[in-house]
Amino acid sequence: MTYSARLVTAVSLMALMLIVVGVVQSWSVSLAIINLCLISSVMALGVNIQWGYAGLFNAGVMGFAALGGVAAVLVSAPPVREAWQAGGAGVVSAFAVCALTVAAVGIVHKKFRSNDLKRYALATLIIIIGFIIYRLLLDPAVEAIEAVEPAKTGFLGGLGLPILLSWAVGGLLAAAIAWVIGKIALGLRSDYFAIATLGISEIIVAVLKNEDWLTRGVKNVNGLPRPVPYEIEVQRSEFYRDIAGQLGMSIVEFSSLFVKLCYSGLFLIVLGLIFYLSEKALRAPWGRMMRAIRDNEEASNAMGKNVTGRHLEVFVLGSAVIGIAGAMLTTIDGQFTPSSYQPLRFTFLIWVMVIVGGSGNNLGSIIGGFVIWFFWIEAEPIGLWMMDLITSGMADQNPLRLHLIESASHMRLIMMGLVLLLVLRFSAKGLLPEQDRKPV
Repeated sequence: MTYSARLVTAVSLMALMLIVVGVVQSWSVSLAIINLCLISSVMALGVNIQWGYAGLFNAGVMGFAALGGVAAVLVSAPPVREAWQAGGAGVVSAFAVCALTVAAVGIVHKKFRSNDLKRYALATLIIIIGFIIYRLLLDPAVEAIEAVEPAKTGFLGGLGLPILLSWAVGGLLAAAIAWVIGKIALGLRSDYFAIATLGISEIIVAVLKNEDWLTRGVKNVNGLPRPVPYEIEVQRSEFYRDIAGQLGMSIVEFSSLFVKLCYSGLFLIVLGLIFYLSEKALRAPWGRMMRAIRDNEEASNAMGKNVTGRHLEVFVLGSAVIGIAGAMLTTIDGQFTPSSYQPLRFTFLIWVMVIVGGSGNNLGSIIGGFVIWFFWIEAEPIGLWMMDLITSGMADQNPLRLHLIESASHMRLIMMGLVLLLVLRFSAKGLLPEQDRKPV
């Protein structure tokens, strides 16, 4: 089957499955799946930039998605003025000390020779003193902030700005952290780099769960503002009531569909822009250089290419895209829940999307995002239907029938494994394999 035929077939089948969900379940469910498919596709594009372009195995996707969620809170949540008055100055002072400590260590490293013992002794002393002052300033401030109506707030809040700004901030925050991680870990061998990114992502999520003053920890941040109208606003509008009547819908059903379509439009714009820029980069000399490094690092290094520097670039770019998707996900949820960031959902599943779609192919990553997320959501209803069909001849209280129906939820993991195995068996390079690119 040609590439064009593969693309048309994949898009047609995906559209057909979404239409079936809309007819059998509801169009609201179908649109909800589409929105999450769009966000998942953005995440898959970020991983594809790292793995498909340069062969970097980032096992810490979860951490960068969480950083995007943090950005949504810090940008859009209203500031808690009482908390700022109680401990805001202490937190700012503590981080100022932290920045000064880093700057002082940098100056010491530049002033002394690399083999000078004074360099390491003085840097160590500065770090110890800086850490002690940092904790002395931060700990009392954190206790004061978390004591301010902990059931309602107990954190500093955000800037109270439009949440759409957090999408860009999420990308910048994830890129900044990725730069720090890359400067430290990209010198490691590929398998050690994967372990390092996995460990660092767990550290990021652990910090978010425990630092209540920043994101309320496991108490979650609820009620984040929306970039689209609320359903109740649509339901109160006479204009939309008339449209709903003309379409033969109830205003409640129409409002739900309208809000989801608004989200879909925003997500499509972001996905389209990232896809366009990714394709331009892949077809440019930079993209050809990245693929050359991916295929043979030793030869690229011998030709004078800065392999570590290029890896750092692609790691930062891919992490920024993942951070944007993380902010988008928190936006549609309307809340930030640190405990929801699990490696199965935010690392393994995204990698499966890239592998199934076709590593190195941006369109393949988008298709993989749609296919895998669709089956991830619909596996349980499909499993329940299958078990009900298989046991239809049994008595209602038959122990075997009850057991099989209760076990339908486990079909999700079975189906993910089955989809992955089938794709790897019959299309080892993914649904849309990587193609030779013409230069721009």
